[in-house]
Amino acid sequence: MKPRVVITGSAFFSPLGNSGKEVISAMVENRTAFKRADFDLDLVVAQVPDFNLKTNTGRYKNARYLNRGAALGVAAALRAVKGSGLSGNMLEHAGLFTGAGPNLDQEARSALWILKFLPNTAAAAIADLVGIHGESFTISTACATTLQVVGEAFQKIRNGNLDLALAGGGDSRINPGAALAYKMAGALCTEKGDPAKVYRPFDLGRKGFVMGEGGGFVILESLDHAKKRGADILAEVAGAGASMDGGNMTAPESSGIWMEKAVQKALTQAELPFDKIDVVSTHGTGTQLNDAMETALMERMFAPKSPQIIALKSWIGHLSTACGVVELAIGLCLMKKGILPAVRNLKDPSSTYLNFTAENRETSFNTLLLQNFGFGGQNAALVVKKWRE
Repeated sequence: MKPRVVITGSAFFSPLGNSGKEVISAMVENRTAFKRADFDLDLVVAQVPDFNLKTNTGRYKNARYLNRGAALGVAAALRAVKGSGLSGNMLEHAGLFTGAGPNLDQEARSALWILKFLPNTAAAAIADLVGIHGESFTISTACATTLQVVGEAFQKIRNGNLDLALAGGGDSRINPGAALAYKMAGALCTEKGDPAKVYRPFDLGRKGFVMGEGGGFVILESLDHAKKRGADILAEVAGAGASMDGGNMTAPESSGIWMEKAVQKALTQAELPFDKIDVVSTHGTGTQLNDAMETALMERMFAPKSPQIIALKSWIGHLSTACGVVELAIGLCLMKKGILPAVRNLKDPSSTYLNFTAENRETSFNTLLLQNFGFGGQNAALVVKKWRE
């Protein structure tokens, strides 16, 4: 019998706050961190306020080699470890699964500047700071990255290769270089007006996404390992899936048939039918093509009864490769608190059938399905259950 896999630590940095208490408070008060970009007033962005890597690492000589996205991921990993109660000897043999995106910042070159562009620099820093010597890999599968990273760590533990793993990453593309790239792809919202009202996933009037930034990490363990050390169990990872569209480099396959393969694999592993999913945390980018695909996918999957559907990017912005793990970490907080946030600015839903959460509501839920997909046709899905003995 394959071991059960549980989450025993979680930490994140997001534009809306760096703890469940902060994020939920902002949601209840209908506050966002959206504002006009100082380098381009046509754009709205969502930045992590007052972030200081040194606050989390102390004096660290290699901090200068971390770009902002990598720094957010490293800081989240350290916080997750600190909050998990893991000791140094346990971490020696832990796995380290890290997601990274491209560094598109047009900064001046310095000595060993290449380290700010290497995908595995964040993983090297975490291993150095925490004392990890087990297996590690870094992947970059666009906006599916960190959800897929958590899925890969889950599979390693489920298959008996590891007892303990850290999984997550960070990303920041709030700079002119990234903005230019996304603008040329036609993905960014450039709508005028109140920054808090322009981003509207799954609305018929949607105009693209808002760039955000953040970082997150979770600690995964086999249930036996977690129990032996008396760990506080936050939730259970029950299933994971990934797939590729194998088509257009920037547009998803319009019906979502290959994304459905990823979701189906996750549900099969979790031994759950579609109708046993209580809440779906969507990718919900707010672009015309992606939301249309995800709407078609969910209408097909969840007939005849739709679960509650949330879109966390409408609160925190699109965190690129970091979106999956940060949305997972926030999802764990929502599950514990028993609250679902509204899909913000949703006036004309893309579907009259799907049960989009129209306003903040208190409700207990036991199963959460997370969906992410990205450029290159990368798809990832993860099923999380409220912890039960």
